[in-house]
Amino acid sequence: MKHLIESRDLSPSDTKGILDLADQIIREPAKYAQVCSGKKLATLFFEPSTRTRLSFEAAMMELGGNVIGFASADSTSASKGESVADTIRVVQNYADIVAMRHPKEGSAKVAALHASIPIINAGDGGHEHPTQTLTDLLTINSLLGRLDHITIGLCGDLTFGRTVHSLIHALMGYDHISFALISPQELTLPSYIREEMVGRDIPFKEVERLESVIDELDVLYMTRVQRERFFNEEDYIRLRDSYILDGAKMKQAKKEMIVLHPLPRVNEIAAEVDDDPRACYFKQVLYGKYVRMALIMTLLELEV
Repeated sequence: MKHLIESRDLSPSDTKGILDLADQIIREPAKYAQVCSGKKLATLFFEPSTRTRLSFEAAMMELGGNVIGFASADSTSASKGESVADTIRVVQNYADIVAMRHPKEGSAKVAALHASIPIINAGDGGHEHPTQTLTDLLTINSLLGRLDHITIGLCGDLTFGRTVHSLIHALMGYDHISFALISPQELTLPSYIREEMVGRDIPFKEVERLESVIDELDVLYMTRVQRERFFNEEDYIRLRDSYILDGAKMKQAKKEMIVLHPLPRVNEIAAEVDDDPRACYFKQVLYGKYVRMALIMTLLELEV
């Protein structure tokens, strides 16, 4: 594996290796404190981000490496019209590995085609977000103790939710996984993903009401309705409050169900849910740092 652009770039053994390494880092962080000494990560964020960018930077620093990069396209030559391909050709002279976020689908793949160093897709438009998927897998495995025999509900924006698309692709590789796809009709899962699920005989149901399935779920994955993906402000306003998880709905769920969210949330999870022990979205953030540490080591082919 030279780059990580899509979830499907990860073979089952790749995924297992990264998750196992992340577990080792969690148990013995001091052992890995200097493994990236002398290495540089370039974080190229053409689109705003808090958790993903900072977790990559924290990951590299905790491995003993350094970070360069930018947090906005406005401060780069992209504002002058420089292409992604040319930006990568320049940056690869300064860094050993790149984490890139871009609003256009396929941009990370373009970068990989022109790069001599590893490229990590940190989100490209509404397409994919594979490192969030690794985060989600590590979180589920760490908290439930398994990645099979799971019913997962994906709730909210399933059309533009790149985290949802990546997670579905990843979980389809495990045994006895079933999905509840919870969304308004305007934000249903893209047909090409649904067709793949049908072709692989993956059980799923599509519903509009969270209450109709919440009692069946082992994992509830909430997402926000993303204003930045809408061309029409009226449509966004009409759909943004389609699903709000509150204490009343949580009373209907299993005692061992966990609630995840890629964040940021707006108002789709009420603040009262934060005190519920099943609310695991802030633990999820911490697992994201560890899994990105493991991914950086894997792509740089570093061992302790």
